[in-house]
Parts: sequence; C-alpha cells; structure tokens
Amino acid sequence: ETATTGISIPAARISHQSCIIPAQRIVERPHVLMQTFKQNALIVSAALLIASCRPTAAPNTPPPNILFIAVDDLNDWVGALNGHPNTLTPNIDRLAASGTLFLNAYTQAPLCGPSRASLMSGLRPSTTGIYGQTDDSDLRNAHPLLQTATFLPEFFGKRGYKTMGIGKLFHQHAPEGVFEVSGGREPGFGPKPPERRYWDRPETSTDWGPFPESDPEMPDYRSADWAAERLRETHDRPFFLGVGFLRPHVPWHVPKQWFDKHPLEETEVPPYLKGDMDDIPDIGHRVAEVWNMPTTEWAIDQGYWPAIVQAYLASVTFVDAQVGRVLDALEQSDYAENTIIVLFSDHGYHIGEKNRFAKHSLWERATHVPLVFSGKDIRQGQRVASAVELIDIYPTLAALAGFEPEESNEGRSLAPLLSDPNANWPYAAVTTYGRNNHAVVKDNLRYIRYEDGSEEFYDHRTDPNEWHNLAAAATPVPDQRAAMDSMATFLPTINAPWSKLSNIDVYPYFKEQRERSVRGETP
Repeated sequence: ETATTGISIPAARISHQSCIIPAQRIVERPHVLMQTFKQNALIVSAALLIASCRPTAAPNTPPPNILFIAVDDLNDWVGALNGHPNTLTPNIDRLAASGTLFLNAYTQAPLCGPSRASLMSGLRPSTTGIYGQTDDSDLRNAHPLLQTATFLPEFFGKRGYKTMGIGKLFHQHAPEGVFEVSGGREPGFGPKPPERRYWDRPETSTDWGPFPESDPEMPDYRSADWAAERLRETHDRPFFLGVGFLRPHVPWHVPKQWFDKHPLEETEVPPYLKGDMDDIPDIGHRVAEVWNMPTTEWAIDQGYWPAIVQAYLASVTFVDAQVGRVLDALEQSDYAENTIIVLFSDHGYHIGEKNRFAKHSLWERATHVPLVFSGKDIRQGQRVASAVELIDIYPTLAALAGFEPEESNEGRSLAPLLSDPNANWPYAAVTTYGRNNHAVVKDNLRYIRYEDGSEEFYDHRTDPNEWHNLAAAATPVPDQRAAMDSMATFLPTINAPWSKLSNIDVYPYFKEQRERSVRGETP
C-alpha cells in the first residue's frame, strides 16, 4: 500500500506502471522511478520487469478502465446533494451511493470553455488566461503552456489506453487527435421548435417547454447509445471513455414525459430575496451582468418562474436517465468490475437566485457542482465535506490508475480523501471569472475579491442563500477581517493576461477587461 495515496495498488498494476515509463525518462530522471515505488516492497521485482514488459496488463489484474461522464450546466440540484425538493435523479444518486460523493466540489470557472480547458489541461484559468470561450482548434495556441500540455485523455493514451469520446467534453467536442476513437458531437444544443416560445433574445438559446416527441430525437440519447456500444465491444487494452451530455444546457426542451414527472402545480421555486443584490459592490454587478437572459422579477411578473424550474428539472431528469443507460451498459459489460467512473458538471446555474437565470457568476449556485467517483477500489457510500475542485479530477484519475501525475498539474489528487473522507485537507476551492476576479470556498465560507479590490464574504452556516454580504456590513462580525484575510491566502498569485484566443465579448465588462489586458494594462 502506497504511503503517498493511501490507495491499495495491486502488484500487477505496479508492474504495468513500471513498463510504460520510457527508459530514457528513467535514465534522465531517476527520481521518477524512485517516487513511483517509494516505500513499496516490490521495487526490486518491478524494476527488473522494465526491460521485458509491454504496455499490457499483468494476468488477472489489468489496469482500471476510466468512464468519464461530463454533464453541461448541471447545478447542485441532484438528489444526493439534497439540492432541490422536486429533483428526480435516481441514476446519479445510485452512482453516488456506490462510490464517493464530494459534497463541496467547485468549478474553476462559471463558464463551460474555461472550466473544461482547466480540467482537461490541469492548469488554472489564471495561469493560462483562458477566461472565456476558446475554440477547441485554438486551444493549443491559446497559451505557451498549452502547446506542450498533455490533455487528460492524451495522458492515458500515452500510457497504453484506448481513448474514446463522444459529445461535449472540451468546449465543443475535443481538439483534433485527442481521442483515438471519436464519436464527435452534434452541433448546437437542439432540437428546438421552429419558433421560440417564451424568450427570444440574441446570444442565448434560452427557452423552455416540451419538445421533441421522443427521446431518440435528442443528441444525448444518441451519445448514450454510442457509449453503450463501445462498452459492448471487446477491447484489447484498458480504455478511457469520455461521454459529454448537453442537457440541462438551454434550451430546456426535452420530451413531454420528462415534464410529466415534475407536475407544475407541485413545483417549488428556490428561495429568493428581492433586494438581495443591494449590498453587492458595483464591479460585482458588472461581472455578473447577463443582459440577454431573463430576470427573476420578469419571470415573476409573467408568471413563468415555476414553469422554468419545471423545465430545468425535467432536463435534469432526462439527462440523468441517459447517465443511467450508460451505467447499465457498463454493469452488463465485461468491464463492470474493473472500471473507475467519474461524473461531474462543468459548472452550476442560477434558476432564479440573485435575480437571474444564468451561470456567469462567482456565487454558490453557479459554482457548486456534483462530483462523484465510483467503481474499482472506490469505497461505497462515502461523503466528503472538504472543499475540492474540478481541476483535481486529472491527478486523481492518474493516481487511481497507478500513474505518476503530470508535473504541470495545478490540481491535487483526491486519493487521500477517497481513502479517508475525514483526512486533513487544508486547501480551498478557487473559482475564477475574468482576470483577477476570484471566489474562495472553505469551511462553509465564501470570499470573493474582484480586480479592483472590492470584496464579498458569506457564512453559509447562517446564510446558505448568500443574501447578506458581510463585507459590506456597517458593523463587521468579530474576527471577520481575520477570516477574510485567511481566505485571501488561497487567491492565485498569477493572473495571466487574457489569451487573445479567448473571449466573452457578449458582455460589456469582459469585452472592456479583455481590451485592457491586450493593451498590457494590469488589473
């Protein structure tokens, strides 16, 4: 058992790991080999195997397969997280029950492009300057570090894995060549009715209501089919299978049967406080501005809010069913006993909180996400309360598969928490939205600092809805400044300029900030 991870790694898997370390790397960097087998009684026998081994598993103990499930715009409204009373997510819930659920997992950015670029590269947005959307084809050239970075699927491909992917995994699908076998991604976020029903503004697909008639008309259904087919195939190598689902991304259109599971008259809207934004600093309003999205006040006036909640919940239940179809295929396959599953969402989504229906903020609902690890060597029924980050997924999967992580990874392996949910975890979770705007979460506290030094501070023990910005209070809570200063120690020390290949030009603040950054101005 390794002292560094606390995860039991069979001898055969360690033998496999030694085989795939290039001989040149061992000669030039002998510490890599020593670290791999540190405090392990098998060091001698493993080293002797290097010359003759091939990148195939030792008999009866093959390396674990990886099933990597990404869900778009899924906030914490899943049953396992008790996120909403009307939620129906039986498949995500059973996955959580079969493994380890992270109760306080947070995205690196409240926007799909930078969130996924960070997760897949192991580099923070503040390191690469990818604060906005970046085409998959531009990702390599978006920052010098990305030209030599090994994306997560490539990491496993270089270690003998067969890599396969379908759907939205990076911003669109994936940069060319990242997957050995690609199912691609159907363009857009359809299907959509011929005409908008309730909301018709540019630069958003926001709308809702039952559509189309049947599940097979949905891209996510076909992605689940493709993934299930891969699981029915015979593979002569361990595999990394990525499945990226689109819903509940807008438009909130799914077949009527999913709406019927959430009767409108039983639908509860989330807590809302009119005037909640009154104590937010001016820059906070500008950073969170989403002029093209509905406001809660508008939805209340029109009587649409319950219907929007219903549509979001229906979309969540629909995608949960597609997750279930993939899990069923795995359970019925030859790989059920030797596969690690990770499921996550790229960021959250406000469904009326903070007078908004959008992501694009540094508050709880837009940043808190589901994160589950299950499968081989993962203990069942565990719940971890420590604040963790999506960027931690990359080094965690590497550790669980028995590999040394990429040296460039800025995340941390969650293996100690998978071994012991109560293990000491002195770290915080950091979300970045634009250059030098960050939220820090740790121990039920949220601290936000914007580029001009403005602050927000919330204590979730007494204010779970983040209605009262303590940093704006006339009379500070005792020891509040000390707590805020302590949280500030986790802020990134690097705040890279905006990448010229990344943007959120639809919103005025980010267009102006990016222009300042390109001119070389420092926040």
